[in-house]
Amino acid sequence: MVREQYTATTPGTNLQRPETQYVYNVGIYGWRKRCLYLFVLLLIVILVVNLALTIWILKVMWFSSIGMGYLHVHSEGVRLEGESEFLCPLYVKEVHSRKDESLHLQSTHNVILNARNTDGNVTGRLRVGPDLIHFDGQHFQINSVNLDRKPLFTVNEDEVTVGTDKLRITGPEGALCERSIETPLIKGVKGLTNAKELRHDGKPSLNHKNMLMLDAETLRLPKLPQGTNGESDTDQELYEVCVCLDGRLYLALADEVSNCLPYSHICQ
Repeated sequence: MVREQYTATTPGTNLQRPETQYVYNVGIYGWRKRCLYLFVLLLIVILVVNLALTIWILKVMWFSSIGMGYLHVHSEGVRLEGESEFLCPLYVKEVHSRKDESLHLQSTHNVILNARNTDGNVTGRLRVGPDLIHFDGQHFQINSVNLDRKPLFTVNEDEVTVGTDKLRITGPEGALCERSIETPLIKGVKGLTNAKELRHDGKPSLNHKNMLMLDAETLRLPKLPQGTNGESDTDQELYEVCVCLDGRLYLALADEVSNCLPYSHICQ
């Protein structure tokens, strides 16, 4: 509202008439004032609700200065304690378990580990299923846990290599090889045998504590030494395989009576 002020003067006086002054009264009145107060009150309520929700989320998710819940963030990496479920792929450089504890990876279907190159292509894949462990790659190797990291088992496209000093097969039927085998030494384990010797009555007999059985359609021993003791009366050059006390084999001329001598010069 604008209000004008006037000053009355008496005739004959020399008073200057003051300039007209305008007074402005600024304010919000009526329904506008009530709407403003209601809007400010609504903002305060929203602010309080947001603050309460934020505090509740921080409490439920266990947010702290070092991480969230069992997930702790350190300078050397991320440490996760307890059981966790990953719904999306996990990309990490290294995965370690806690000291003196095992690392368990569980899945309702398969556990798949992929190795990729710089272009993102899969170069190796290990898939652990309910009935089969499947590996896709150009080279597979198992090393010992010693400091020398000696390779124990190696597989590639060309060959399979067993790097142990001893290979023991304890299955009930032994080892089945579809192709040829070349080895400098075959030795049976003392006191253990899976071969069964049948007596004349058809019942099994296990009197031999150290037995080595070679069962094949064709058995070749091309580099056995030939003994010089014993002569054969037959015209055909027939030989018999003799065994030394230490297990070495050699050939002797076959005759009606065996020419195998346990103390032959070959066995010395």
